[in-house]
Amino acid sequence: MSSKPRFRLRALASVAAAFTAGAIAGPVVTAWAQDGSRAETYRLLNLFGDVFERVRAEYVEPVNDREVIENAINGMLQGLDPHSSYMNLRNFRDMQVQTRGEFGGLGIEVSQEAGYVKVISPIDETPAARAGVKPGDLITHINEKTTQGLTLQEAVEQMRGERGTSIRLTIRREGTATPIELSLTRETIRPQVVRARLEGNDIAYIRLTSFNEQTEVGLRRALSNLRSQAGSNGLKGIVLDLRNNPGGLLDQAIQVSDDFLDQGEIVSTRARRPEDAQRWNARGGDISAGLPVVVLVNAGSASASEIVAGALQDHRRAIVMGVKSFGKGSVQTVMPLPGNGAIRLTTARYYTPSGRSIQATGIQPDIEVLAQREDAQQNRERDREADLNRALRNDSSATGANARPPAPLPPLNLPAGVVQAVQRLPAEGAPAFDPTKPETDHQLQQALGLLRNMAAGQPQRRASR
Repeated sequence: MSSKPRFRLRALASVAAAFTAGAIAGPVVTAWAQDGSRAETYRLLNLFGDVFERVRAEYVEPVNDREVIENAINGMLQGLDPHSSYMNLRNFRDMQVQTRGEFGGLGIEVSQEAGYVKVISPIDETPAARAGVKPGDLITHINEKTTQGLTLQEAVEQMRGERGTSIRLTIRREGTATPIELSLTRETIRPQVVRARLEGNDIAYIRLTSFNEQTEVGLRRALSNLRSQAGSNGLKGIVLDLRNNPGGLLDQAIQVSDDFLDQGEIVSTRARRPEDAQRWNARGGDISAGLPVVVLVNAGSASASEIVAGALQDHRRAIVMGVKSFGKGSVQTVMPLPGNGAIRLTTARYYTPSGRSIQATGIQPDIEVLAQREDAQQNRERDREADLNRALRNDSSATGANARPPAPLPPLNLPAGVVQAVQRLPAEGAPAFDPTKPETDHQLQQALGLLRNMAAGQPQRRASR
């Protein structure tokens, strides 16, 4: 998840100055040196300079200085955690376009695992989704060239391109013996981040596919339209579907959470220095006027999705249903480097209102409901944040001035028998899930049943926090 750009750094210029002048200003050394003396920092920078010069002079083919330096920077950042990286000027501009809600390519949210590109989630109604790309797929080849050795940014850049151009992907999928070959045609991706419909004339179903600059505005518009469609009968509740939503902008997650809360903390972040901690609180005004809410999550719900689910769960403003979420509880800050792109650097962990860190643990649903019987029978679990190389640890057990123990969650206080009526597994012989047929979506159907049973019983009581 990327918060809005806040810093301007001159790392490349500082490194170059160190090589040419042999010295670095004291404050820069202080910022870079984690341990040891200033002399040790000079020695390590000289080591980098020596390697750089040998590569330039002796590599079997001539090298491009900028490419070598950018690769070194990217290696430094990607060695920290799975989400920090360097973006050259082109990639930085692409990222800015994407957060505005439009970009060119295939429509896949990806990470990197074991040297390969791993699919977090395909975006709805894109070439990738239509071709059958699934969360957890490993992209091993792009246009018959291996992705081994590519940085994540390089792989993403290869998958993007002009509208109408074709690309071939080779995919390795768990449970499939042979590689899957796909031929796709790139499109201008304008993902519809908010999808909404009326279920049974009484429940608003709203799916958020990602968090970009259009998300919160689209949510408000969707709920307003569904209220009008419901007419005089009114709505009995809202299903907010965050399944396979990989996240996005922090400020949009805060605004979406705020839309359903009248007061209280939404999320807080804790950085390396205690004085950099931040906290966001809700302002008055629940756009749903207190309607019961069920939030659907799964292993593809990450980052901004988990902020929303965690905030509404902690305040008992919503019931979280589904399976445990992805567990990405860190904040990446985009730091522009004038003339040289930007770095995406992990700068903080975030915490739910009760003080929980979900880093590498995820949001546990209030009511577990599996999508398929096979998930229980085969004990299948998708990879999550904790499975990624160099993932940050969960520091909930940390002590000190920068830590606080999480508060226990209040009870759900639902009408008698409502939870017991929820079926954890689809019925034996139930039809396979078809995204075009909501009646085959077991998790959704259980959420709808829960809301209708709640409406037939006593009102949901909220706990203050």
